[in-house]
Amino acid sequence: MVEKKEPAPGAAPASPQASEQAGTQVRVRVDERELTTSYANAFRTNGTPDEVILDLGLNLVNQGAQPDSQPEILLKLTHRVILNYYSAKRLAITLSQLVRRHEEQFGELELDANKRARRTQAN
Repeated sequence: MVEKKEPAPGAAPASPQASEQAGTQVRVRVDERELTTSYANAFRTNGTPDEVILDLGLNLVNQGAQPDSQPEILLKLTHRVILNYYSAKRLAITLSQLVRRHEEQFGELELDANKRARRTQAN
């Protein structure tokens, strides 16, 4: 078990009242004993009036059984995360900051795969 004095970026404080009291510190205990790691290169989102649904998985290129058949992409979803909109907003802000810092250090991340391929061929 890991103890932290302050919440990690994006983590919600214990309560708004606790964080507003002068001199009050909240200790956040993080239990990572059941933490698992997964890889996802694709996602699907959906929402209800109360929640954001984030499905994570893999884009898998499925070459057709016949040599002349059209390839297809299989989206294999393996994990679902359901967040309230407050947590989803904190996650979006935190991810945005993380990507911005990465791009400042390593350069812009090109989302268009065709442009990335052209850039790689030019180098």
